[in-house]
Amino acid sequence: MAKILVFNNDTNRIETYYRGEQEAMPYNANRTLTVNEFRGSSRSSLLWTTKRAMQSFNSTRYLYGAPIPVGYAFKRPWEGGHGLQSQHYAGVAFDVGQIWSNSQRNALRNLAINSGVWSYVEPAYLTPTWVHFDKRFGIPACGTAGYPLIKQGSISTYVLIAQDGLNTLGFSTGGLDGIFGAKTRSAVAGYQSSRGLPADGVIGCNTWRSLQEDVVGQGRTNTTID
Repeated sequence: MAKILVFNNDTNRIETYYRGEQEAMPYNANRTLTVNEFRGSSRSSLLWTTKRAMQSFNSTRYLYGAPIPVGYAFKRPWEGGHGLQSQHYAGVAFDVGQIWSNSQRNALRNLAINSGVWSYVEPAYLTPTWVHFDKRFGIPACGTAGYPLIKQGSISTYVLIAQDGLNTLGFSTGGLDGIFGAKTRSAVAGYQSSRGLPADGVIGCNTWRSLQEDVVGQGRTNTTID
C-alpha cells in the first residue's frame, strides 16, 4: 500500500490518497496508469505527483488509443537516478516506450508534442531509446529549466522535494506535507547558514543547486521522513 500526495493545481492544496500497487493512480482514468507503473524503480512507500500531470497522461493515453509502457516516472531525490533538478523528483515526468521500436516512439513523441498537454517533450536526439514528457510548472529559478523559487506560503511538489532533501540531510521541517510553513523556512535558513549561503529562508537558484548536489543519490538516512 502506497501513500500518495497529490498537489491539486486547481485548488492549490495537497491531497492524500492510499492505493495498492495494482490500483489506478489518483485522477487516472480507466486504470491506464497503476501505482506500480508510476512508481517505476522507486522503493519508497511515499509517492507524489500533481493533478495536472495525471490529466496530461490521461489525455495522451486517450489520443494514442493503446497501452503506453512506462519505464520510469517517480523518484525521490535521495534515490537518485536522474539529474539534479529532474522533474521525476517532482512526480510530473514520464519516460516511456523503452520496449518499443523507433517508429512507435516517434509516433508517440509527435503525438505528445501536437497534443499540447505537456510542458516539455524531450527531442529524439536527446532520448532516442525512450520518450520523455513532463508537466513541469512555475518559473525556473535558474535559467530556463529546473525548479521554481519557493518560499514560506508556497505549496507544491517542489516543496516536497525541498522538505525531503532537508530532512534527509538532518534539517527538520517538522513533516513532509508540501506546505512551506515556518518550520520549513527555519530548516532552509539552517541549511543555508551551514553552507555559507545567505540565510533568508528562501529556496532560489543557489540554494536549489546546493541542496540537490548534497542530497541526490545520497540514499535514505535516519532522518528521512516517509
